[in-house]
Amino acid sequence: MTSNVALANNRSWLDFLRKTGVWVGILVVVAAIYGYTTEPQVTTSMLASTLRQSTPLVLGALCGLLGERSGVINIGIEGQMLLSAFVGFLANVYTGNLFIAVAAGVLTGALLGGLLAFMSVTLKMDQIIGGTVINILALGLTGFFYQTGLTTQGKLQPIALGPLADLPLVGPVLFENPPITYLAIILVFIMHYMLFYTRWGLRTRAIGEHPRAADTVGINVNRMRYINVSIAGGIAGLAGAFLTLEAVGSFERAMTNGRGFVALAVMIFGKYMPFGVWGSALLFGFATALQTQLQFSGTIQIPHQFIGMLPYVLTIVVLAGFVGRTRPPAAEGQPYETE
Repeated sequence: MTSNVALANNRSWLDFLRKTGVWVGILVVVAAIYGYTTEPQVTTSMLASTLRQSTPLVLGALCGLLGERSGVINIGIEGQMLLSAFVGFLANVYTGNLFIAVAAGVLTGALLGGLLAFMSVTLKMDQIIGGTVINILALGLTGFFYQTGLTTQGKLQPIALGPLADLPLVGPVLFENPPITYLAIILVFIMHYMLFYTRWGLRTRAIGEHPRAADTVGINVNRMRYINVSIAGGIAGLAGAFLTLEAVGSFERAMTNGRGFVALAVMIFGKYMPFGVWGSALLFGFATALQTQLQFSGTIQIPHQFIGMLPYVLTIVVLAGFVGRTRPPAAEGQPYETE
């Protein structure tokens, strides 16, 4: 039965890939080759920026995906990322150890995930309100405790993967990145395998689709939701750590700048599938990279406010066009009570 379910889900993912990904992939490859032959430095910079900009989005979307596959809606990704970024930043300031700082950010996200699970599973609060509480809590705590003048002990640096980094175009884009960027790509493959080819993945999807049936075969629905939402929070914490410890190297108030909400759009556009999420994140990352390129190039005389709107307009278009066409897990947002 497990193999049949995995095969059916794998086919649905392949159908989605064929319908929406093939032509987009062909266009991207053609555009990249053409751009590299005409403006190699600009093209390489744009593609590398796309991958970097997509990293917090794919991590945030994987957080939301794991929660909703377990039946728990998480709109608190923004707050989980923000508070994790702040704690990771402080850990770097006071310890000078980047590994400890990243671990502190991940742990903070996991604790906030546990808080969301407590509100959703134990208290049976409305899950939208629970996520809103986390967002407000994170914004208030980081704004109150933030102090100007704090300096970090450096940030995570790119790691070149040997001769692969010397390949034209793909080398600097894919094989010369800091560790969290690599880890985000690896997590996409791990999440896909774990969700569709392991017992844990089958149980996770079962408690998100039909928790009553899962309970009748001996699955502890509430315990699995606690574990999965906490793990998902840790992934969001990694996204927060990326912002302060890899991308910027410092912290600013509200520095997530809506990325947690964009990650929800990425998750929906990706149809709750890890590879779909990754492709969607790259699309949004490209929109952000294009926005940055247009602002600094000055080739197009458009007010920068309109150029800055580009990623958010794309978010609105995606939500308006795909929310009704995407089927979320059947039991998401529904507290479960054992009989």
